[in-house]
Amino acid sequence: MKAASPCLSVLFLISLGCGHAQHTQAGPAAAPAQAAAPAAPQTFDEQARWGGALYGSHCAGCHGASGEGSQGAPRVVGLAEGALPLAPRPGSHRTAEFVSVADVAGFVVATMPPKAPGSLSAEEYWAILAFDLSANGLHLEQKLTPELAATLTIPR
Repeated sequence: MKAASPCLSVLFLISLGCGHAQHTQAGPAAAPAQAAAPAAPQTFDEQARWGGALYGSHCAGCHGASGEGSQGAPRVVGLAEGALPLAPRPGSHRTAEFVSVADVAGFVVATMPPKAPGSLSAEEYWAILAFDLSANGLHLEQKLTPELAATLTIPR
């Protein structure tokens, strides 16, 4: 696996979900309630925009409208504030480390949403993950795929 460079990490966190546009302060709360599938997203930007709507529909209720977390679900936005930590938190049902983006994806697909794990399509899970990465300031030049995710480490 290849670690994301500090520059890539900053860019990815700033513009995830916004493509090359600047990151807005609105976060997931601004995502439309409707999460209709676009014509298969072809770029990271398209994927992250759709993921924002999906996040609002499937994730914000537990993880917070801005990814800030809640008593029952951890923060998913704000790597500097503890989102997506390497080691599982005490009491977490996660047992594996989050080294790569693929590690996060594997956990999310297997356990989210909590009452219906694995209930979303692969495209929907990848779009939500693209949005989360974007909300953390990361930007990719290509669509997020399992192959690409395996090469990207979570910035620390």
